[in-house]
Amino acid sequence: MLSLRGVSKTFEKTPAVRDVDLDFTPRTTTVLIGASGCGKSTLLRLALGLVMPDRGSVHLDGERVDARSAPALRRRMGYVIQDGGLFPHLDAGRNVSLMARHLGWEAERTRERVLELARLTRFPESALDRFPVQLSGGQRQRVGLMRALLLDPEVLLLDEPLAALDPLVRAELQDGLREIFRNLGKTVVLVTHDLAEAAFFGDCIVLLRDGSVVQSGTLRNLVEAPADEYVSRFVRAQRTLHVTGAEAAR
Repeated sequence: MLSLRGVSKTFEKTPAVRDVDLDFTPRTTTVLIGASGCGKSTLLRLALGLVMPDRGSVHLDGERVDARSAPALRRRMGYVIQDGGLFPHLDAGRNVSLMARHLGWEAERTRERVLELARLTRFPESALDRFPVQLSGGQRQRVGLMRALLLDPEVLLLDEPLAALDPLVRAELQDGLREIFRNLGKTVVLVTHDLAEAAFFGDCIVLLRDGSVVQSGTLRNLVEAPADEYVSRFVRAQRTLHVTGAEAAR
């Protein structure tokens, strides 16, 4: 289990995360949501050990994520950022296989894993030799997901992976991602600012404000039993939210 205990982080005297306690349940999807600057992305970087907390601790299966342990533990966590975060001088296949080459995998093992991930994410095999500039936004995001899944991580962290895509591509990728999450049984933490997207993916939704957790639970909890007026205002502000019966029951 990935967990945060009393985690706080300040950047240049500005608090980004304040005394956060969170447990991310294995094999479920937790969505972090909130306004810009509320601490969502910082929580992901803290979980990965890309930045260290000023107070509190992060643990993966009981092992503390710190400067010493983070490089090894990071291999057990896949990370996807907006637009894939691809290296422009590497083609899609080499972007995906970056860690395999770093770890000294044999070429055939690497090739088989890349092709397996291309099939999983419905990425065209013929496009593996294209560079990021030659790919669509949706294809770049699929490559980023493939790279994150290469080492078969226990935890998958995604930072607004679909925010830059047009609505049709975004809807297609949402369907694909949710299917992948369910089929692989990964522990998923996804950041978004869109409550409709949070409802689509989330087994648990965590609403943040000014670096603190305001409320966590199902969408129904947030809609029908808001913790305070801010939760109600946040839900009302999501005017495009259309909740299906299944999603409301979660």
